[in-house]
Amino acid sequence: MHRDKLLTLIAGYTDRYPDEDISRFRHFVERQPRCFERDCWDDGHVTGSAVVLDSAGTSMLMTHHAKLGRWLQLGGHADGDPDPLRVACREAEEESGLSIVPIQDEILDLDIHAIPARGPDPAHYHYDVRFLLQVERPGSLQLTRESLALRWVLLDDVASVTSEESILRMVRKFQESTTH
Repeated sequence: MHRDKLLTLIAGYTDRYPDEDISRFRHFVERQPRCFERDCWDDGHVTGSAVVLDSAGTSMLMTHHAKLGRWLQLGGHADGDPDPLRVACREAEEESGLSIVPIQDEILDLDIHAIPARGPDPAHYHYDVRFLLQVERPGSLQLTRESLALRWVLLDDVASVTSEESILRMVRKFQESTTH
C-alpha cells in the first residue's frame, strides 16, 4: 500500500514520543487512500515540511509565507508523492534555491493545522510530516512567489520571529536531541 512508508515512520515516531497523542493523524492516513493528494478536501491532506538548518546547525531557514503572511518553516504539498521526506526536501529546495539534504530520515514532528478557505479551496487541514534537514552547501537564497522573504534565524531567536507553537516545538525537539 502506498501509505505503508508513512505509517511505518509514524510508528517509529510514536515509539520515540509515546506521550504525544497522534491517533487522529494516524487514523487519517489509515482511512484516507487519497491522503497525499492536494485536492483531498474531506478532512485535508498530507504535507511535508522541515526545520532547515544552516551548515553550522545553529540557524533555521524561515519563510515569510505569501498566502498566510506569517513566518513559517519551509514545506508544502505532497502532490501525490507518498514519501514525506522526499516532499520536505523537494519543497525546501524549491522554496530556497539551495541544495538540501536530510540529517535523519525519522520524523521530527507531526502537526495538524487548519488552513482557511482561499479562492476555490475550502477550509481544510494539513497533516504535516516534519523532518530535520540541512543545507548541503551554502549559497544564495532565491525568493519564489510563495514567499515574501526568506531569512536565517538563530535557533535561540526563533521565538522572536514567530509565536507559532508548532514551530517552537520543532526547535525544542531538535535542541533537546542535541543535548542528550
